Amino acid sequence: MHAPSETMDIITWQHFEQTDIRVGTITAAEDYPEARKPAYKLTVDLGPLGSKRSSAQITKHYTKEELVGRQVLCVTNLGNKQIGKFISEVLVTGFADENGDIVLAQPAGKVPNGSKLM
Repeated sequence: MHAPSETMDIITWQHFEQTDIRVGTITAAEDYPEARKPAYKLTVDLGPLGSKRSSAQITKHYTKEELVGRQVLCVTNLGNKQIGKFISEVLVTGFADENGDIVLAQPAGKVPNGSKLM
């Protein structure tokens, strides 16, 4: 339920369908010491879309070692974003916890890499 101070912009179903959210498996996680906020550089296998890179501020809840092999939901059609000297190709999604630290959005069970959110 939304707090009274929150607002929701309503979009059309067609706008939602334009957002390409796919599942992928993290195959590599590296430190990103140059980032302004603590972050990792991730490589995500998105099946038929290939491997894509992303920067993710998820260091509070995850170690690099426990990220490898984990499936995550990625927005794949936002285009590249330069984050410092790093180019992020997809947005790995998550939710802020009570402290503002990110908890990854993940499928409840294993699904093929590249599967689209329906």
